[in-house]
Order: sequence, then C-alpha cells, then structure tokens
Amino acid sequence: MTESRTRRELLRAGAAAVTALGTWSATSQLFGWSKERTVMQTQPITKGSTPRSVERVLASTSEHWVGDGFRVRSVISPNGEPRVQSPFLLLDHAARRHFEPALQPRGVGEHPHRGFETVTFAYRGEIAHRDSAGGGGLIGPGDVQWMTAAGGIVHEEMHSQRFTEQGGDMEMVQLWVNLPAKSKLSTPGYQPLLDKDFPRLSLGSAQARLVAGKLGKVEGPARTHTPMTIFDLTFGEDGVSEFSLPLGFTSLTFALEGDVRVGADARNVTPGQLAVLDRKQDGPVVVQGKKGARVLVLSGEPIAEPVAAYGPFVMNTRDELVQAMQDYQSGKMGHL
Repeated sequence: MTESRTRRELLRAGAAAVTALGTWSATSQLFGWSKERTVMQTQPITKGSTPRSVERVLASTSEHWVGDGFRVRSVISPNGEPRVQSPFLLLDHAARRHFEPALQPRGVGEHPHRGFETVTFAYRGEIAHRDSAGGGGLIGPGDVQWMTAAGGIVHEEMHSQRFTEQGGDMEMVQLWVNLPAKSKLSTPGYQPLLDKDFPRLSLGSAQARLVAGKLGKVEGPARTHTPMTIFDLTFGEDGVSEFSLPLGFTSLTFALEGDVRVGADARNVTPGQLAVLDRKQDGPVVVQGKKGARVLVLSGEPIAEPVAAYGPFVMNTRDELVQAMQDYQSGKMGHL
C-alpha cells in the first residue's frame, strides 16, 4: 500500500482540489474504473467445505495524526485497488492511546464530505459528532455512528467534553463505505447505533456483535445502501471462530488486538493488518484467536462503477469532483 494516501492527506487535499483537478489528465492515477462484476462472472468458482484462503495481507501505514485527537494508521484508502476493497474505501485505526485531561476538546474540526458514508466505531473513549444536516450526538465504548454524506455534508468529530475534562484511553476505527452512483447525491443521514442494540452471536470461541447485514437469520440494526455484513469478534478463550459470508463479496478481516490467524493456511495477521479473503471460494471463513483477541470483519458486494476520489470527496467522474468542491465553497453543503 505504498501509494495509498492517509485520511489526513485526503482532508488537506480538499482545500486545493479545484486547482489540482484542472491539471488532471485522463490517465490520472486518482481515477480507477472497476470491472469487477465482469471479471467475477468469468473466474472459476471453488465450492465445498474447505476454508477460504487468504489472497493477501495488507499492512497499515505509519502512524499519523488526524486533527489533534486521533493518532491513526491507515490500511486502505480511496486510491487503493477497487478489485481488492470495493465497496470499502478507507480504514483508519486509532489504537488504544491515553489522553491527559485538557481544557479544549481535541479532534477533527469542520470539514466536508460527498459521495460516500463514514462509519465510526468507538471501542474506548467518547466522541461527540455534529453535522450540517442536523445529525449528531455522543458515542461511547461499543457504540457506532453511521453518517451518510451522500449529496454533501459538513461535520466534526471531537472528544466529548466529559472525556476532555477527565482524560482516559481512546480507541476507534473509521471506515469509509462507497455509495453507488444512484445514491451519491441523495439526502444525507445519520444513524446513532448503540452497543446495547447490536445482536450478540456465539461463533465458536468468539462472540460476534452484528452491526450491519445478516449472520444466519440474525440481522444487524444499521441501514445500508448496498448489501454488506459488518461485525466484530472478541475471543473469550483460545480457539476458532467459523462463519459463512456471501460468495463473490469482498471479505476482509482486520486484526484489532491479539494473536490472530485467518484462512485455510492459518495466515498470521498482526494487529493493524488486514487479510483479504479469496472471493472466488464459498467455503467457511475460519479465524483463530488467542483469548482477548479482537477482529473486525467486513463483507460487501463490490460496486462495479468508476471511482474518482480526491480530498474528502468520492464520486464517479472528475467533473463530479469539481462540482463537489464548488458546491462546498458556495455553502451548498452547509456549515456548523
């Protein structure tokens, strides 16, 4: 992932987007046309009960600050490979970090988005969110906020006032989820998803918390624009967790903490690494973990559309990116 760009760089890039866009050529590496659906139809499918193989393991970038509140590592970015990660665009992990009490909240101040969704998982600490569409609130340990930027939104994510005054440990993940072209200019939305509302399932030696999609007959509370399943696993003992994910979907396992091994060959996936499973196989997904290990599992139907990403915007064409910046600068996305 040496060509990936961090979220800090993506947000900084937004300020100069119009000038830069005007100099792009048709072969700019910031464009990526995905032909996944055609490729998937012609590739051989492996059926059976053999556990799925790990196609590759992606390492995260070096640590960097997003704003002054989140020290993160990025493992995928919007300028990555759509064939590998679609419909997921970015994954940042702010590993456990202690913050001393402060007078002013730390975090990421007002900034825009268009064309996708941001999903923030709070594992430790407390985050306050507000946006120009009227969404907002607090999320604490175990909670998730799902913001649909869609046609355009301005928001901020800050340490809560209580966390700022008391200090403590912070750990979070932010995921960007792409939207199909038909939904990119739809009405923005906000879903506050509380830890108590996530169904718990026993999957071997691990407990799963289902955020979105289905595991068997159980369905998570998050509303999504395209089919996907998102859940995390916590191992209560040394052992194995086994589950099924849809054939042909992008399926990723991100190691949050502990000793984790994934796939038919028990590939070692260290914290901060992401295992990409072979989507041509329909066998079970097998994850091995030591007691206390934690894993985030992402599975989604690829979006077979062009991807044009720059700064805080993800659209389908260069012209749409230029329009996004113009709309933000003219105030059409609102302000806080």
